Amino acid sequence: MSGIGAATRAANRAFTARYNIQLTVLPLIHPNVTARAGQLRQEFDSAAPFRHVVIDEFLTEDACRELMSAFPSFDREHARNEMGEVGGKAVFQNLPQLGPEYARLDAMLRSPQFLDFVGQVTGIPGLIYDPNYVGGGTHENLHGQELDPHVDFNYHPNTQLHRRLNLIIFLNPEWREEWGGSLQFHLNPWLPPEEDRVKTVVPIANRCVIFETTENSWHGFKRIHLPGDKQHLSRRSIAVYYYTKERPANELAPDHSTVYVPRPLPAHLRPGHTLSEEDVVAVQSLITRRDGQIKFLYEREKEFSAVVHGILRSKSFRLYRALTWPVRKCWGWMVTRPRTSH
Repeated sequence: MSGIGAATRAANRAFTARYNIQLTVLPLIHPNVTARAGQLRQEFDSAAPFRHVVIDEFLTEDACRELMSAFPSFDREHARNEMGEVGGKAVFQNLPQLGPEYARLDAMLRSPQFLDFVGQVTGIPGLIYDPNYVGGGTHENLHGQELDPHVDFNYHPNTQLHRRLNLIIFLNPEWREEWGGSLQFHLNPWLPPEEDRVKTVVPIANRCVIFETTENSWHGFKRIHLPGDKQHLSRRSIAVYYYTKERPANELAPDHSTVYVPRPLPAHLRPGHTLSEEDVVAVQSLITRRDGQIKFLYEREKEFSAVVHGILRSKSFRLYRALTWPVRKCWGWMVTRPRTSH
């Protein structure tokens, strides 16, 4: 009987928690934000270099303060990059496990009411929330971290849904643009720096940024360089990605992973310039990241080659070649046969 009682109590606690979360979902958003959906839609559609909107005072003061207070501590085991190396960026993908504050936020981000609101702001219907937070969750970047301009992967790796929107909530009560780390939207990072139009968004607390993810939504941030008395700070944010089952035909592209464009050398590195210790670190960082990207692409090339090799040596492919040989032989003769002019 005691086991049955314990199970019942656990079920009741779970039900109460879900009920309380639902009660507190809608009040997390500042009322002024939902009242401005039409205006935000205009800002989203007219933004450059691609569609986006910046929303200040996105959450209520209490909700934002609770999220900042409950933000997880930096954990090296959650700070591994795409090459499996430990770096200066920590990611926690399971928001509900971080405590009731993040469980409430997660409930809001997946709620039909919120999905409808984001659809109104962006004009993208049928948005689907990713409960696994692939690539998303809480992001913390330490002093010295940077993020090269990039476009994100375009299909969810498990569901193959189309990735359509990024939503970022910044949780930094203190930040200045000169510290680096500001979100940057690029027209085209492959262009010379003087031709690449860039918009900068300082990552201050309770600022939300929603932007469309396409083959042209290049974004990143410059190296974080905190003053000596501020290096206890870090760049903190929450990132959520939304998907749809379909997307416009003119936006379709082959399945790809995140595509990075390495930053150019700093502009002040000119002939005759004497390298400082900081310059050397910057150059070494650029070379290391470029080498890492080359290694990552090499490993992907090996995986792709292995798949192709497996297909070519498979019994089904050899059977296909045998069955289609007469057709291919006939087609080859038709293409190469002499033609008589009249």
